[in-house]
Amino acid sequence: MKKHAVRIGFGILVVLVFVANAAGWVRLPLMEHLEALTYDARLKSTMPNTVDPRIVIVDIDEASLRPRELGGEGRWPWPRNRLALMLDNLFDRYGAAIVGFDVVFAERDESSGLQVLRNLANSQLKDDASFRSALARIEPQLDFDGAFADRMRNRPVVLGYYFSPERRAAVSGMLPAPVLPPGTFAGKNIPFYTAYGFGGNLPDLIRAAASAGHFNPYTDPDGVSRRVPMLVEFKGAYYEPLSLAMVRVLLGMTAAAKTGAATIALPKVVPGYPTEGIWSRGYQGLEWLQVGPLRIPVDDRVTALVPYRGKQGSFKYLAAADVIQGKADPADLKGKIVLVGTTAPGLFDLRSTPVASVYPGVEIHANLIAGMLDQNIKQKPPYVLGAEIVLLLLTGLAMTLALPLLAPDRQALATVGALVSVVAANIAIFHYENLVLPLASGLAMIAVLFIFSMAYGFFVEARGKRQITSLFGQYVPPELVDEMAKDPTSFSMEPESREMTVLFSDVRGFTTISEGLEPKDLSSLMNEFLTPLTEVIYSHRGTIDKYMGDAIMAFWGAPLPAHDHARQGIRAALQMHRKLAALQPQFKSRNWPEIRIGVGLNTGRMSVGNMGSSVRLAYTVMGDAVNLASRLEGLTKEYGAAIIVGESTRALTAQDFVYRELDRVRVKGKLEPVAIYEPLGATGEVDKRTLDELRIFSQALKLYRAQDWDMAELQLINLLKATPQFRLYQLYLDRIGVYRSSPPGRGWDGAFTFEHK
Repeated sequence: MKKHAVRIGFGILVVLVFVANAAGWVRLPLMEHLEALTYDARLKSTMPNTVDPRIVIVDIDEASLRPRELGGEGRWPWPRNRLALMLDNLFDRYGAAIVGFDVVFAERDESSGLQVLRNLANSQLKDDASFRSALARIEPQLDFDGAFADRMRNRPVVLGYYFSPERRAAVSGMLPAPVLPPGTFAGKNIPFYTAYGFGGNLPDLIRAAASAGHFNPYTDPDGVSRRVPMLVEFKGAYYEPLSLAMVRVLLGMTAAAKTGAATIALPKVVPGYPTEGIWSRGYQGLEWLQVGPLRIPVDDRVTALVPYRGKQGSFKYLAAADVIQGKADPADLKGKIVLVGTTAPGLFDLRSTPVASVYPGVEIHANLIAGMLDQNIKQKPPYVLGAEIVLLLLTGLAMTLALPLLAPDRQALATVGALVSVVAANIAIFHYENLVLPLASGLAMIAVLFIFSMAYGFFVEARGKRQITSLFGQYVPPELVDEMAKDPTSFSMEPESREMTVLFSDVRGFTTISEGLEPKDLSSLMNEFLTPLTEVIYSHRGTIDKYMGDAIMAFWGAPLPAHDHARQGIRAALQMHRKLAALQPQFKSRNWPEIRIGVGLNTGRMSVGNMGSSVRLAYTVMGDAVNLASRLEGLTKEYGAAIIVGESTRALTAQDFVYRELDRVRVKGKLEPVAIYEPLGATGEVDKRTLDELRIFSQALKLYRAQDWDMAELQLINLLKATPQFRLYQLYLDRIGVYRSSPPGRGWDGAFTFEHK
């Protein structure tokens, strides 16, 4: 252990830093962000992703706001008599169990013109008895707020309102009675969500409704809504959210039904907050709220984690216009919990959540209601702090003492095992026990300990790496050298046979380019485009074989074996063209000519190792597959293709990339024909127009090989009209012209023979 004292000492220091962060003695902002991300990942991996049939969202969507949908008015807010009709339909026609509004009604509805008529009756027409008499008769019909309040009365309707945390926030409307009076938590130092202003509903509406709750989510520092305050403090009293208000009204209804009452009681405040048990013994903070038979877990700020069921659409959505017009299916609403909200972007009730960056706020309430009823809201009680510290100490000290004793590969295995064990145990507790234990700090600590241990070994064992670097550093990217240095004895430069992928690239018209530049400018140009292309090959784990003037030769699969050598080669070739396109403006600004390259790739068995003479050796590849790759690069000029690959390369990567079959050819030096292809991009990234063009060209190829010259020519002419600059289609049209006069014969295999390299 003595020789590992430095490693162990640093490891203990790392553990203490993470423990201090967990205890709150130091603050690592990155850990807060990572913890939020790991919570989101756990939530999304364990969500049921099913639709809850108990809750229905009546959506004031864009369609419902269109003028033609509801009597020619395309505006919000709607007249309250329309909402009164909605309530009548929901309860009388459809049989809804309860209705909650994720909307605030802070201002009086003047759309009927009643106030104008009243002003006339009190001014210009105050002496007109007939006018005043007529007004008295129609006034109830024009009092839309009164009509809306009447439809709420003696019905299970819950209103929404909002609080403002700004110290100078305004106050409007009226709040419902608090669920807990001032002084309830006297002597308890609990950091409640504190409000200084609110936007409430009209007093008549509040008095008529069964209850009301706020719809304020708790927004984390990253702007994501993961929690909702279960109690908001305002002037010493405590107020509940919309979701909890609806559940308490439901509990009151259920309790009344169980007692056999003749009518369903709708008390303003349903009993269920007993003084005993509202906070757990031994803690200053709250662990849960007891609401009748339900227990709602809360964290140290008395917020509840929203148990998201899935992405938007975890609850049935019905258009508000259909409900008002009586077009909804009664089966969708009978006996259901109904939330009235909006997904229309212009009404600003869209939130960022762990499951989607744009998510309807009304569905947050729906998720909470479902979680309360199912009793599956995640818990994050105060004692998780102690659990986190204990786990950090145990895991950190075990890793600190064990890693120095292990070889690098065993260190990696031990670290992966620790990470998997921590993640698996945490997710199991999260899913089955509904307990949220911190995860990011433990994972980060394990990662830091491992990185330090490996870095220390890196410097101590630098001699082995220097040996590898001296052998392979000029051929392969640094990250491959690092991997090889972990076990230097496993690599040599002795020739061997492997299946690999080889790449050749060449600049089009380089002779003309070089003749038009001064030697100094030519040298600068070579460096400017060879360097970034080399970096692309390195970034895809390729090995540079050699530079041949303006050409590059590279391969994949040696010195480190690579199961995906063909895929990495194709990715590198595509990226080389993108990189070169990005360099063109820079070249143009320096009065350099446009640089275009052709790339050929082929996969097959080839010899790799140190080859050459007694005077000079080079780590390179040789074989028939290598020669074919060189020929394919030369064919890019013939077909107007940026990249051409052989059929073996295409076969290994057919699922990963979209290819255009170019031809079947006999290249110089080979008797057997080979199919050649042009990769156009990764699967899923190629646009529909190109895919349609490929389909048509594939049909044209079949017709061409069947010697149906007329139909093939027709297809090719249509393709050429769409992309006149593409050489391929004209090439085939020229061939058809030749074959019409000199048919290839019945035994023709469709291949074209090239006599030049």
